[in-house]
Amino acid sequence: MSRWRPPSTPASKYITPQGYRAMNEELQHLWKVKRPEVTRSVQEAAAQGDRSENAEYIYGKKMLREIDSRIRFLSKRLDDMNVVDRPPADQSRVFFGAWVTLEDEDGVQSTFRLVGPDETDGKLGYISIDSPLARALLKKQVDDEAEVDTPSGAKLWYISGIRYQQD
Repeated sequence: MSRWRPPSTPASKYITPQGYRAMNEELQHLWKVKRPEVTRSVQEAAAQGDRSENAEYIYGKKMLREIDSRIRFLSKRLDDMNVVDRPPADQSRVFFGAWVTLEDEDGVQSTFRLVGPDETDGKLGYISIDSPLARALLKKQVDDEAEVDTPSGAKLWYISGIRYQQD
């Protein structure tokens, strides 16, 4: 059996101003606070002598690799992002950054915000613009229907509200 997997589709490069700030703050924290702390602890562990059996040294080096990897990812990702900082001209349709209120076939309402893939947070109701639900909602208006294929079968949603919030 092969381990080969087809390449994944690249994630959208859109982000809200809040998402950009949060990612940039994480990058600055890792670079200016976390990495120097871990570097100091690795230096202290290395000064203790034999590094081959020094768990603190080995763990610290592993942490440095993980921090450096995350710093590289954030730096590259932030350079490629398009910050969407204003609502679209046609605010009666669903586009990036919209808060969309949906009603399912049972009358249960849910509100979601379409955001970039790096900002997705189910607790806040933020869904990725790349998700099947968001793709089905794009360019729709209030009172339109959106059908989404789910593992349990197709699900129908009615759009009952669209709003854009200035940040």
